[in-house]
Amino acid sequence: MAGNVPPVADERDGLLRFLEQQRHVLKIAAHGLTDEQARLTPTKSALSVGGLVKHVATTEDGWLDIILQLPQKPFDEAMADYRTGYRLGPSETLAGVLTRYDEVAARTAAVIAGIEDLGQAVPVPKGVPWYPQDIEAWSVRWVLLHLIEETARHAGHADIIREHVDGGTAIPLMAAAEGWPETPWVNPWKAETQPA
Repeated sequence: MAGNVPPVADERDGLLRFLEQQRHVLKIAAHGLTDEQARLTPTKSALSVGGLVKHVATTEDGWLDIILQLPQKPFDEAMADYRTGYRLGPSETLAGVLTRYDEVAARTAAVIAGIEDLGQAVPVPKGVPWYPQDIEAWSVRWVLLHLIEETARHAGHADIIREHVDGGTAIPLMAAAEGWPETPWVNPWKAETQPA
């Protein structure tokens, strides 16, 4: 998938394709990184490329649970997971979190395919400080738009972090990941060879 979403058939197709495209550009920021590089936090923030992929996969999966009205963890327990959710742990691999992200994407497609009306109510979880207490429900449509926004925001974070890790930027990384030929205006990213 190149940098633009192809034409869409309808609202549902558009929402899912734009979410898919934002997932794709986030994964592009991880292209060619080693596990060690994916753990690096080269800016003043505690964010890493691998941690961002892990966080966005977990967040999207959690929103599916909310849509399906599955039981949620108590807030204190969820907050403990939240803090570690931004880090690629020592026993985790970039390949593992990317695979998990693909599994979550497949789950999203399946869940949304099973919902007839994107206006279906999604009750707002109570007791979470960043959720509004004066709104009873969002819609599935709202959740998909929120997931697009959340994924796009973190894809931007990942772009900045990646550039700090090894100088890789979005278009050359996309060219490398998608196998574009070298042209006078785009040189696909290549891993720097390490001295022997």
